[in-house]
Amino acid sequence: MIDLGYSLSRRFPDPPQTDYRTAGVHALRHDLFCGDVYLADTTADRELSTAWGWVPVLDFAWALCDIVEQLDTDPRGSRSARPVHAELDFTESADRMRFERRFGWVDVEADWMPADEPPLTFNHAALRREARDFLHDLIADLTDMHDGLEDNPVIWDLQSRFPRV
Repeated sequence: MIDLGYSLSRRFPDPPQTDYRTAGVHALRHDLFCGDVYLADTTADRELSTAWGWVPVLDFAWALCDIVEQLDTDPRGSRSARPVHAELDFTESADRMRFERRFGWVDVEADWMPADEPPLTFNHAALRREARDFLHDLIADLTDMHDGLEDNPVIWDLQSRFPRV
């Protein structure tokens, strides 16, 4: 079972003058909503998490949805033995999360994992569902906290691009 979560940082608050209604893609993805994220395999009781406090959590959710779709480019889908790779780069550091799909399974590892630790492994369809749920739940939380965000056209486009499955 997959668990995705986040916490917002108190050390890196959003600028008080932010107009969330008109914030652009760059601001929404890189400048706002900083904190930490985690991706956990609850069955194996293992997780990948950041502890930096500055990860843009909306960007993480957005990028994860993009990556899950990118991993689904082989027309043979879950029957494909050919590995498909993708990476998630963290903008303020050299750290990366790497994703590899083979058949219907996705291995996830990160630069900060111990070298002898095996990757987390998830079913691709379950990862897609959980990534999209995480994105929509995060947007719901953020719109509750920030007036005007629910009226931002970038948020509308994002929600329509990655509907819940």
